[in-house]
Amino acid sequence: MTSGRELHFGYNVLGAGMHPGAWRTPYAEPFGSLDPRQWLQVAAIAERGTLDAVFLADGLALGRDIGRLPHRPPFDPIVLLSYLAGRTERIGLIPTVSTSFEEPYNLARRIASLDHLSHGRAAWNVVTSHDAAAAKNFGAGELAGRQERYERAEEFVDVVVKLWDSWDDDALIGDAGSGRFADAARIRPVDHHGTHFDVTGPLNVHRPPQGRPVIFQAGGSPAGLELAARTADAVFCALASLPYARAFADDLRGRAARHGRPADSIRIMPGLSFVLGGTEEEARRRHDELNELAGENRLARLAGQLGVDVDVLDWDRPLPGWLLETADPSTRGSQGAREVVLDLARRERLTARQILDRVITWHRLFIGTPEQMADDIQEWFESGAVDGFNVMPDVNPSGIEAFVDHVVPLLRARGLFRSEYRGTTLREHLGLPRLERSAALS
Repeated sequence: MTSGRELHFGYNVLGAGMHPGAWRTPYAEPFGSLDPRQWLQVAAIAERGTLDAVFLADGLALGRDIGRLPHRPPFDPIVLLSYLAGRTERIGLIPTVSTSFEEPYNLARRIASLDHLSHGRAAWNVVTSHDAAAAKNFGAGELAGRQERYERAEEFVDVVVKLWDSWDDDALIGDAGSGRFADAARIRPVDHHGTHFDVTGPLNVHRPPQGRPVIFQAGGSPAGLELAARTADAVFCALASLPYARAFADDLRGRAARHGRPADSIRIMPGLSFVLGGTEEEARRRHDELNELAGENRLARLAGQLGVDVDVLDWDRPLPGWLLETADPSTRGSQGAREVVLDLARRERLTARQILDRVITWHRLFIGTPEQMADDIQEWFESGAVDGFNVMPDVNPSGIEAFVDHVVPLLRARGLFRSEYRGTTLREHLGLPRLERSAALS
């Protein structure tokens, strides 16, 4: 491996695929993402490729475009990954769960349960919800502001970690002869009394196999970066250009160091959407076919990412100058996703059509051959800006199969990626240490 480092890959399974035209292609099943057999199929392919984890995004409201596009994900991520846990052996399992409408105790219990059921393969991708429709599904009325959402998230993560740490590793005894099932002295309340939560504890699930399941954080706003720097083991971010990725990595690692953490303690794994072909022309043709099937849905999604009405954008003209010049921290949407597009547009004066050939579903889009993709991944990895990627195929299951069968072998041959799993837990896959209990709870 290069300089002792190795690539890491999550597989972000976005229903029929990352492209909004995916469900309409002849090589996809329109209802495939509703069929447990397809989920088993794609998880098996990813595990065959020794990818680190299956990653599931989430949404808490039905999209307004359900008449034209499948909803994703169709199932609760923790429930779906619990189903996959019993049918896979090594691959990690990363559900996204929002801190905005959950309670720490319930979430800590469910993730700890998933870690036990999978023998140490669980993680939690921490997000806050910025969808006003989701708030109305939970009786919240108006969505909380960004600052309040992140303050709640900070405290939420702290409580969850305390609950995972409320049991010593050796608290369970199981001595049938003496009648001692557990050492109660090694199980402690957390007695958390904060601004948003009052939680006594301890957790009613014993300490997870990984000690603490892996914590991912998704989001690129300053508040999101600060949350990641203090609490995350890994980040799932949107990085559309290598200069932007280097600046992001420097910022995040600097923040981590200011929190007393090693600068390299956080795995940086941006999303990487892709369309593969035997030749670049073939890949472009496949992408063009998908674009034709998606039609105006692509422009509408870009407008949503930017937080503007779709009539503000023109397919073949650069973004309006006022949009490029205006920072809008008050936008309800993802600040990180918005800035990815604006950074590209500022640098290269791209039209909306050109942007959508570079970024899709908020993430960088690669179109080309397996060899070109391997070159691209190697360049980003060896720059030190990233530790790997969350890959997002255009269409499932054919896209992830092409990646595993044609890109992964090239990366292995270059000494950049493992040929087999060397551990059993997700922490081991990611090269992360098993964390001990907090001394504050002793």
